[in-house]
Amino acid sequence: MRTLPTNTQSAVREKYGSVATEPKIYNVLFLCTGNSARSIMAEGILNQRGRGRFQAFSAGSHPSGKVRPEALERLRLCGMPAENARSKSWEEFAAPGAPKMDFIFTVCDNAANEVCPIWPGHPMTAHWGIPDPAVAQGTPEQIARAYRDAFSHLDRRIQLFIALPLATLDKMVIKQEIDRIGHA
Repeated sequence: MRTLPTNTQSAVREKYGSVATEPKIYNVLFLCTGNSARSIMAEGILNQRGRGRFQAFSAGSHPSGKVRPEALERLRLCGMPAENARSKSWEEFAAPGAPKMDFIFTVCDNAANEVCPIWPGHPMTAHWGIPDPAVAQGTPEQIARAYRDAFSHLDRRIQLFIALPLATLDKMVIKQEIDRIGHA
């Protein structure tokens, strides 16, 4: 965060009474069908990389009820917390008292095509489809590669997202950018 030069801070404080305000923390929900791998990894990545600016959550349209151990291992290997990850329904985030979301990203094609709940506050949405590593078959190395690839794609998109100067962009520009990131 940039700080204003001292003389500018004084002038602003004199005119408006205060220079610093708390930065907005954006709530982001990652959706998938099972909420067992991709959305869980996205939640962990954004909570780590966007700490202080973003609060990430994940959910599924038909949650599996369990988080894939390979997704948790990938988070741990990359130094990201995974201990509180759990598979949950998107209904938790449409219920009264749920955190108001600013952004909702679908990370699987099935969830993108489903009828979603009505989200309080009408958050911006985008589809960031990623192949499902949970359906990967083959050797342990091939399965590990599927999780590594999914993680890498999510990480790249999330880094592009957190680099956006959200507070200074028009909503239409933000929407264009988050859609563009989904195609990156």
